[in-house]
Amino acid sequence: MRVLVHRKRPIAWSKQREAVKHASLVPFLAVEWVWQWVAFFLSNWTLLEVLEQLGSFSILVAVILFFSESGDRLKQKHYQAWQVINGAQGKGGSGGRIEALQELNADRVPLIGVDISGAFLQGAQLEGARLMRSDLHGTDAREANFQAADFTDANLVAANLRHSRCHKASFRGATLDDADFFGADLSGATLDGATLAAADLRYANLDAIAWKDIQSLEGVNIFGVRNAPREFVAWALRNGAVQIQSDSQWQGLTAPR
Repeated sequence: MRVLVHRKRPIAWSKQREAVKHASLVPFLAVEWVWQWVAFFLSNWTLLEVLEQLGSFSILVAVILFFSESGDRLKQKHYQAWQVINGAQGKGGSGGRIEALQELNADRVPLIGVDISGAFLQGAQLEGARLMRSDLHGTDAREANFQAADFTDANLVAANLRHSRCHKASFRGATLDDADFFGADLSGATLDGATLAAADLRYANLDAIAWKDIQSLEGVNIFGVRNAPREFVAWALRNGAVQIQSDSQWQGLTAPR
């Protein structure tokens, strides 16, 4: 936006003076008249106009450079996120991994093969994350959002996903032994080829799950499962599943494993 305005030449002092009826106002009018002349000269100074044009041009150049370098900034952001994730491998706690994973996933960066075993990811928002062949062994991801995430062939042994949202997630071929899905939403999830030995499915929502090709259900606890497909409960019990409400009783049953 241009701010330089070319002003008209001020009228002569004699005419300015004639318009004043009270002598007490003359000093104020004189100061105003002097500043009118200063503004007049500055508004017609070519150098200022050139500087204004250069200022507008520099803004345009800055905008062009900002967008031209956006790709490099994005790569740098992703590189820093991966540094956080890889630098915290094998360590407990979050270590900034929740934010790093969420940033990468928001930019649709595949998280294939990522090692976040033992990490604290409670409440992480990873909807649609591509976590194929990833290692979440012992990860605490309670109340996390994994809707439509892909865990194909992933390792979730002893992972804590209590009350997590796994609607339409794919666990095809995943290892879910000893995983805790207590109260989780597994509606529409794919479990074909997965193993769930001693997994905790108590009160989980199993509406419309793909279950007929599950590889192992030995010791899995299905007490109070909700919206289970027709015949699933009977089939699971025939294949080693149990229905036990008490933690102590169930742990006593599975302890010899």
